This record gives sequence, C-alpha cells and structure tokens, in this order.
Amino acid sequence: MPLLDIKDLNVRFGTPDGEIHAVNGVNLSLGRGEALGIVGESGSGKSQLSFSLMGLLASNGRASGSVTFDGQEILNLPEPQLNRIRSERIAMVFQDPMTALNPYMRISDQLTEVLVLHKGLSKRDALKEAVAILDAVRIPDAANRVRLYPHEFSGGMRQRVMIAMALLCKPDLLIADEPTTALDVTVQAQIMELLGELRRELGMATILITHDLGVVAGFCDRAIVMYGGRVMEESPVDPLFEAPSHPYTRGLLSALPRLDEDTAATPIRGNPPNMAGATVGCPFRPRCDFAEGICAQEMPPLEGFAPGRTRACHRAISALNEEAAA
Repeated sequence: MPLLDIKDLNVRFGTPDGEIHAVNGVNLSLGRGEALGIVGESGSGKSQLSFSLMGLLASNGRASGSVTFDGQEILNLPEPQLNRIRSERIAMVFQDPMTALNPYMRISDQLTEVLVLHKGLSKRDALKEAVAILDAVRIPDAANRVRLYPHEFSGGMRQRVMIAMALLCKPDLLIADEPTTALDVTVQAQIMELLGELRRELGMATILITHDLGVVAGFCDRAIVMYGGRVMEESPVDPLFEAPSHPYTRGLLSALPRLDEDTAATPIRGNPPNMAGATVGCPFRPRCDFAEGICAQEMPPLEGFAPGRTRACHRAISALNEEAAA
C-alpha cells in the first residue's frame, strides 16, 4: 500500500471573475521513503496541489477527489484530526521562511511550542530537542543561536530553521515547496544536500515542488510534470531527462542552459494558460509545436507507454521524435 494515494484531485477557487480551475483530475501515489518531484512553470498547480493535501487552501478554495495517507482519507478532514496528522506525520517546508516564521518570537519559542503541544514535553526537554534538531540541520553554535529572532539569521539559515521545525516530530512525509527560492546557488546546493541526508537517515518520503529541473535530477527518484493544473508526464527521473516524451517536458528542458553543448537555451513561446473556467482540449496546445486538430477538441488521457512512465499527448512518440529531429 502506498504511503500517499491521490485520486482525481480537483482544486477550485471562487472569484468575482469566475471559478479558477487550479488542479484538474490529478492522480499520483508515493511510496514510503520515495522522493517525488513535481515540476512546472509558475501557475501550473504545483503548490495548490500540496496546499490541498495539507488543508491549507485559501478561504475561497475547495478540493474534491480522494487523498489517502497510510490508508486514511485526509482530504477535507475536520481541523482537529488534520492538525494531529500535520503535526506528527506530514510536515511542510514553505518557500519563504521569513514569512513562515513568526518575526516576533524567538526561534526557541517557535520550536519548543511544537514539542510541548504535540509531544507533551516539558519546556526544558523541548529546548534540548530544539537545540539537537538545529544541530542536525547544521546551524552553527545552535545552543546559543536558538534564542535569536528570525531576522538575526541569514536566508539560508532561516531555511534550515524551517526544515528543523518540519522535522521535529520525525514525519513520514515531508513536502518541500520551492525550498531553495531566493537563495544563492551555493546555499541551494547545501540545502538540497541536507534534505537528502535527512531523508536517508529518517527513511522519510519527500515531495519536492519546484520549477528547477536540475534540483529534481539530483534529488528525486521520480517526477511528474504539471501544466494547466494537469499531469502532462510522469516518469522515473533518469529516463525523463534522457528521453522526455511530452512536448512540454521537452520545452522545459530546452529552456535550460547547458554547459555540455554549444547551443543557446530556447524558451517556450507564449504564456501559461488562463485557469479561469474549464479548458477544452489540451491546455498546452497554444504553445505546442506539434499540435493537431484533435488537440483543440479533446484532452489527451494520461496513458502508460513504458515501465513506470505515462504521458498525456495525442501525438505518437515516434512522430514527435521525427519532427523534433527535422
């Protein structure tokens, strides 16, 4: 049985201008200890998918479908029950630690509060645990720095504090939403290396939400590519990079600068889709170099074509390869 099993997940937001279809019919599963990357441009539905799992949608949002965690349905679970799961078994690292951390509270208070409330520890024992977890995420001089405020840490150190807070209760699943946003390249590498080490040590399943395919290549076992709130392709990481099968995945990879080739990066033409209302046909069609008439009429189903690999495209892979080479 998978640790996480999502079936036909849909997320909608009511607005004065109409209903926003942020996530549309997503199906995926995650095994224990597995690392899954969710990639796509901004607005593809990645973050809203994760917020719906955690019960963190905005007040005008609603989610439907099924999300089971370790065999228990958790989608739209009552707040008291969901709080216990969120605190003890599923944790999330947000992309902006300066807004996720309370600027008016010392780091020590923010960390110990979790352990006092959810683990029943005394404040003294909770503080010892807090220092130990800060040591684990490589915060220098943790015993003294634990009493500082968030603004007294650098961006990379604040992100480490967020990771420490997420790991306090040793969750079965960690969701990391753009964990390296706004960090310089050296710090990004340090944060991802740290997450990899902690994942292996704790046997923790991880969902990494990012627009950075390079980070996915170095961290994840498997990836799904989202566009317009839908899954366009799913694959183990190595074959995804060696032989991307969906035009959108190819476009994302072509937009990356390459050090091993003397070719310029090629951005995907056009703009991401307007998510207001239901989309007819394939949402990527207006930007796709391989689109046919059927693409404007029918959304292609997500179908398997190789072991562990699926994609949603009307064009045969052989035809895509021929046109791409032409």
